[in-house]
Amino acid sequence: MMKIKNRYIIAMIIVAIVLIWEQTKPAPNVWIRVIGVVLFFYGMMKLSAKTPSKNEENEE
Repeated sequence: MMKIKNRYIIAMIIVAIVLIWEQTKPAPNVWIRVIGVVLFFYGMMKLSAKTPSKNEENEE
């Protein structure tokens, strides 16, 4: 479980670095940015799916 989370975190960092690097070019490629944003949001969705809600009732 923790290994998968670590992989997603590392992948999100790599995608963020690529997106920032692409933005510094004189003519950034739109497709790389679109694919990067989609991958970033997908990875963040997967990471946040495991986070418990604040509104969840604790049944003890």
